[in-house]
Amino acid sequence: MNVSRYRRCCAVAILPDEQPVFSLDNLLAGGTGIEFESRLLVRAAHLDEPVVLTAAACMFLLQSSAEHWRAFPEEPEALALVLMLQDAGLLITEQGEPVAARCADQRVRDGHWWALSAIHHRHSRWLGVDSAGEMVKNRLVTAQDLVQQLGKPPAEAPARMAGAIPLPRIAPDAVAELLAGRTTCRNYALDRSLPLAMLAGMLQNVLMAQAQVETEPGVRFLKKNVPSAGSLHPLEAYVIARDVDGLSPGIYHYHAIAHELGRQAAQPDDLDALCLRLLSGQHWFASAHAMVVLVCRFGRNFWKYRNHAKAYRAVTLDVGHVSQALYTAATVQGLGAFVTAAINESEIEGLLGFDPMVEGALAVCGFGWRADTMVTAELDPAGRVWASADRA
Repeated sequence: MNVSRYRRCCAVAILPDEQPVFSLDNLLAGGTGIEFESRLLVRAAHLDEPVVLTAAACMFLLQSSAEHWRAFPEEPEALALVLMLQDAGLLITEQGEPVAARCADQRVRDGHWWALSAIHHRHSRWLGVDSAGEMVKNRLVTAQDLVQQLGKPPAEAPARMAGAIPLPRIAPDAVAELLAGRTTCRNYALDRSLPLAMLAGMLQNVLMAQAQVETEPGVRFLKKNVPSAGSLHPLEAYVIARDVDGLSPGIYHYHAIAHELGRQAAQPDDLDALCLRLLSGQHWFASAHAMVVLVCRFGRNFWKYRNHAKAYRAVTLDVGHVSQALYTAATVQGLGAFVTAAINESEIEGLLGFDPMVEGALAVCGFGWRADTMVTAELDPAGRVWASADRA
C-alpha cells in the first residue's frame, strides 16, 4: 500500500446523466422500447475524460478535503474507495505514484483558475470531432434543414416598443462602407498566393504591440490596437501558413513585440490534413491561405484575476476583439476572413506540447483571397460581396 497521504483534486463537479437504452420489456408492455439509465459523471479540471462513479464513491469524494492531506484509512472498505479514486485520478497522493495526476492537478492550482471555468474549459475542448460531417449526418446543413429538425428559432428581434423614438439614418461614411463589406468567407482561391507583406500588415495592425509600459522593473504592459482585460493581452498567435509567398508552409509563433515569426520545431507531416482536423472537418475554412490559432496563456490573465468568476469570460472577449479586428483588416485588403470556435483544440495543443490548462487554444481565425465563384454558400443577403452572376 502507498503510505503517502491523499487529498481531493482542486476542481471537480458531479453531474447526473441519463443515457437512453433499449428495453424489450418496455416495448412488449406497449412503450417506446427506450428507457433511461442514470449515472453520475465526475468531471475534473485536470482530467480529459469524465469518470463514472457510484453515489457512495461520489459522497466519499466530496467529503475528502481538497486542501488538507489525510492519511490512508485502515478500514478496508474506505481504503478500497481511496485506492479506486486514486486510480481514477480524483484523489491525489502527496508523493509517489501516480505522478501524472498530481502534476496536472498542481498546474490547475498554480493557474489560479475559478473552479467552474476550469472544468468548463477542460471539458468543452474537442478531439477528433467532425462537426461538418455531423451536420450532414444529422441533416442540419441548410436553414431549411434546421427548421425541419429543430422547429423555428426565436424571433430575430424582440417586439417593438410603443412610443419608441425613431433615430435618424446618417449617410454611409468610409467606416460604414468598410463594415458592410465584411462577409465570412467560405470560398478561397487556390491559384493565388498571399503576399508575405500582406500577412505582416495584418499582424502588425491587429496583434503587434504598438507600445509597452514598464510600471516597475520586469513588469510590462502592452498597448495593442485591440482591447484586453487589464491590458494583460494573454493571447498568443500561432500562424498556420498554407500559401504565403516567402514562407515555407507550416506553423509559426508570432512575437508581438519583435514582430517576427518563429517556425515551430514540431510540424505536422501533412499540413492540410492537420488544418482539416483542427477545423473539425470545416473544409470551407481549411483552404484559407493563412490561419491564426489564438492561444491563451492563462497565467497572464489569472495573475491579476486569480480565482475570479469573470476571468475566463474576459479571455473569450479578448478573442472576440481580435477576431473582429482581423475581419476588418482583411476587408481593407480585399481579403475574405473567418473565425470559428468549432475546433479540435487537442490537435494543435498536442502537436506543440501544450498543457491546455496553461496554454489553451480558443479559436481559429483565417484569411485569404476569395475565390471567383461561390461553391459553399455564404451569407451575403445584401449582395455586397457576391454579385448574382458570380454564384456557382
